Amino acid sequence: MNDLFDYSAHRRTAPERPLAERMRPRNLGEFVGQVHAVGPGTLIRSAVEADRIFSMILWGPPGCGKTTLARIVAAETRCHFTAFSAVLSGVKEIRAVIETARDQHRLHHRRTVLFVDEIHRFNKAQQDAFLQHVESGLITLIGATTENPSFEVIPALLSRCRVITLHPLAHEEMKAVLQRALEDEVQGLGGTGIRFSQEALDHLVELADGDVRSALNGLEIVAAIAESSAFESSTGEPISLDVVEQALQKKALRYDKGGEEHFNIISALHKSLRGSDPDAALYWLARMLAAGEDPFYVARRMVRFASEDVGNADPFALTVALNAMEAYRFLGPPEGELALAQAALYLATAPKSNRIYTAYSETRKAIDQTGALPVPVHLRNAPTRLMKDMGYGEGYRYAHDYPDAVAAQQHLPDALTGRRFYRPSDRGYEKTVGQRLEKWREIMNKNGSP
Repeated sequence: MNDLFDYSAHRRTAPERPLAERMRPRNLGEFVGQVHAVGPGTLIRSAVEADRIFSMILWGPPGCGKTTLARIVAAETRCHFTAFSAVLSGVKEIRAVIETARDQHRLHHRRTVLFVDEIHRFNKAQQDAFLQHVESGLITLIGATTENPSFEVIPALLSRCRVITLHPLAHEEMKAVLQRALEDEVQGLGGTGIRFSQEALDHLVELADGDVRSALNGLEIVAAIAESSAFESSTGEPISLDVVEQALQKKALRYDKGGEEHFNIISALHKSLRGSDPDAALYWLARMLAAGEDPFYVARRMVRFASEDVGNADPFALTVALNAMEAYRFLGPPEGELALAQAALYLATAPKSNRIYTAYSETRKAIDQTGALPVPVHLRNAPTRLMKDMGYGEGYRYAHDYPDAVAAQQHLPDALTGRRFYRPSDRGYEKTVGQRLEKWREIMNKNGSP
């Protein structure tokens, strides 16, 4: 289990080791990206420098550096490290780790840091097995997950860990990683003399979509094919975009003769939908699909648009967008493209409202400003006698016992009483929602709403 943190093996030059593995950073100085999490003065960097590691959950998409960061912690602290994957391990293995941690503390006075990859795969019983040992300080837990910890990690364990959110690497950060791999003569491709054009590197970065591992794998594949002379090229010339396209069987997203960028076109589609222009929306959609864009990327953007820009002005828009994505998954090209076109036309011609987006943004801002405000006592559940004696649930008004199923009572925390986050527009179905809310507020005010 400790091989994950064996740095003598990690830095050993071995042709059979993938380039992505060989190029893992050895320390925070080599770590690219995630400045908000590991940059100078951040909590993690300060903890590593002081050798005072705390329990944390690293949450982020594949290839953003979660495992690498754990390895760096292993290399730069004096703790005893052990690691395993939640896919392959269970409670039995957890108990063995705990026993080893006790031995390390008793015999060597060393703290144990346990790295758990894919911690969201652990069930409640497995996570419970960590709990008391994290709380006692016997082990410091570092979990890695691609899933939202709020849903996948039990609250008791989550409350004892700090969640560190990691993001996909930006374009220039990804490009810097690839350039380093091309220049490194020991672990990278520097000894091969292979070079890539800037256009070819840009394409590799775009295909990887923020996943460093994917980008390095692509670089290694293209370099290996080019080195074997599978593609004809002038001696000493950089590998071109055409060679990358042939090697990876994925054309660059060239949307017109002027070379417009991928993000310009998706922006044009989004703004055409928002501007209620069905013809332009259909045009940009067809342009992206004809250029080889991933249809599911377009579908995901339309699903987002359905909530962000249509919202409750037409609640059915979200259903249409989701059904279009599922229809494409079922039919595939080219028939499935009609379902995407149908969704684009529906979204473009639907009434528009961004009130869900603005309401949610205001709500998150209020939470950031006020923190975890307590739930009003009358809204709390009281499953035990002790909770009932403490007044939990006392005074709660059951809405169905009142006219129009509207009970005059406070539902927000005391500090936010009277706040309005959602303000429906007067467009589409949202106009009906607004009228309904006004009627309910009149009833609550008449009956003494707090």
